[in-house]
Amino acid sequence: MDTWQDLLIDLVVIAVFIAGIAQFRSPAGARRGNITTALAFSAALVLLVVRNTIGQPWLVVAAVVAGGLAGWLISARITMTRIPALIALQNGAGGGASLLVAAVELSRMGADPGVLPAIFGVAGALVGGVALAGSLVAAAKLENRMSPRPRTLPGHTLIQLMLLATVVAMGAMLPSLAGAERLVAVIVLAAATLTLGVVFAVRVGGADMPVMISLLNAFSGLAAAFVGVTIGNQMLVAAGAMVGSSGTILTLVMARAMNRSVGAILVGRQLAEGASAAPAPTAMPEETVAPARSTEPPLTRARTALAGATSVIIVPGYGMALAQAQGEVAALAEKLEAAGKLVRFAVHPVAGRMPGHMHVLLAEADVEYDKLYEMDAINGDFASTDVVIIVGACDVVNPAAISAADTPISGMPILNAHEAGAVIVCNLDEKPGYSGVPNPLYDDPKAILLFGDAKETVASLIG
Repeated sequence: MDTWQDLLIDLVVIAVFIAGIAQFRSPAGARRGNITTALAFSAALVLLVVRNTIGQPWLVVAAVVAGGLAGWLISARITMTRIPALIALQNGAGGGASLLVAAVELSRMGADPGVLPAIFGVAGALVGGVALAGSLVAAAKLENRMSPRPRTLPGHTLIQLMLLATVVAMGAMLPSLAGAERLVAVIVLAAATLTLGVVFAVRVGGADMPVMISLLNAFSGLAAAFVGVTIGNQMLVAAGAMVGSSGTILTLVMARAMNRSVGAILVGRQLAEGASAAPAPTAMPEETVAPARSTEPPLTRARTALAGATSVIIVPGYGMALAQAQGEVAALAEKLEAAGKLVRFAVHPVAGRMPGHMHVLLAEADVEYDKLYEMDAINGDFASTDVVIIVGACDVVNPAAISAADTPISGMPILNAHEAGAVIVCNLDEKPGYSGVPNPLYDDPKAILLFGDAKETVASLIG
């Protein structure tokens, strides 16, 4: 087959992949997008096998079947609360694949491999190893198998620089080595990248985990693109570059939503330090005399508030995923709308444990996408809203981010739920959220506290 024909086929596959990515703008389109991108990847794999001399092509088929079956079984059994950890592991799997391919290519390169293949091979191994090890640490933190708190080692930055220097040194030595010596150098290089990934990820935690997962997603894409240059596969370069660029953009957007820089997050600084250059948030209004909390039963107060409300905003959080209460939340919203009330959902950029976590949950419950509002689009409406219903959210509505200094969330923009006429809190208890900062909203007389399993408390509101 002629070269121009190969290039044309590759461009068609890349175009199909891009068309699949473009459909991820809505939940309905995302389902089609997943199928479209899966078809593009399948076509790319078939072309790879056909164009290259593979002694045992059936081994490739067996590996694809085994991997697809394992992915299907794991995804079918995973619960929505564990989706963030699964996403982290999938990022790690992509990085691990890039690390393996880069290691193989670096091991068998000749004495004069060329500047670009060698440089991008080392870069692919570096970014892929960091993505793999960092994702494993992130998954362990999300699953509470490790402490979710940021952990800084003695001489943390120096350790990172030494590991990075080791990777560069091994990469520079590879062309002059052969046989067992080159293999040892590749093993040392791979071990250094994996260790660097662990050191890189351990000092990120708390409310920063969604940003970390997004960054690791970008790393896995970049690693694939680097390896694509090394092996001369333009489809891998295109797909990896798209994943890397989109993940990078999402990381920057989420960091901006937290009012801090990506650099501050990666070095484990507190939010108060990372947000020093940002405009000061608007302070909470202080009341000279706080009204006493009503002695009426909380459920009665909540039903009365909802009955008299004309506008309601629902704020979902990770606790909704834990309680699997999205179905009840959707049913409550439908009942309120049937009563003629304006109902909207306010979704904070870092709500949950991964980007878009709440969107996935609410889409699963058939909540229409146009009812979901981002923070910037709805924050100005809380003051004129009669009732806010908080379902399993804490940090993203915590006024301490505005009023308190030197906390992990100080300076982070929040959903202004405290400005509404009444606030119904359907959280498990009054314990602090993932950041560990107590929420003063619970002490506000306008707050109606329905502590307990969110699925049950929301169901009681429907009744």
